[in-house]
Amino acid sequence: MFIGHFAVAFASKKVAPKVSLGTLVIAAAFLDVVWPVLVLLGIERFRIVPGFTAINPFDFVYYPWSHSLLMTAVWALLFAFLYLWAKGDRVGAAWLGIAVASHWVLDFVSHRPDLPLYPGGGERLGLGLWQSLPATFAVEGLMFAAGIALYMQSTKAKDRTGTVAWWTFVALLLVLYIPEPWSPPPPSENAVAILGIIALAIFAPWAYWIDRHRVSAS
Repeated sequence: MFIGHFAVAFASKKVAPKVSLGTLVIAAAFLDVVWPVLVLLGIERFRIVPGFTAINPFDFVYYPWSHSLLMTAVWALLFAFLYLWAKGDRVGAAWLGIAVASHWVLDFVSHRPDLPLYPGGGERLGLGLWQSLPATFAVEGLMFAAGIALYMQSTKAKDRTGTVAWWTFVALLLVLYIPEPWSPPPPSENAVAILGIIALAIFAPWAYWIDRHRVSAS
């Protein structure tokens, strides 16, 4: 998923109001923060296979350290404990751990059976939502709309920047997401990994910026 992970970050502001939207975005996308680094290091592998799914051409061959169920739990606990150590916010830390773990759940729904349970394990899981373009757009679209609604209920802009930066962020996510199934395949696997890192390097600071210009609606 793509906008589905952002939907989790937006919705989490409702239950973790003290946590910056930037931190929530990093948490919800965290497995995809680890994954491109491991791809570039040659530790994890995927292939670009045009037509592999209706949504994207990615065949995730080997990614147990970033996307296995066991390592997802490890990353979630590490993220939560690090935030707790830094901020002392137990509620926020708990929800951040859940946000990290939600990534595997959403990938389980969307991916073909390629998600391992643990490094070295042979079983692969996935329900294959990406095999259907209408179903993917419907599920992620509803999630994204719900995430936006919950974020808007939880926060309000304290100045014009808080409104413009937020809605521009939402619009850019949609502009990147909607054409994806009809876009040409990426030039290489490394290019995908590098673009993933660049995207987070843009979206995370942007989300922190938004958060500085919005306040709790309560």
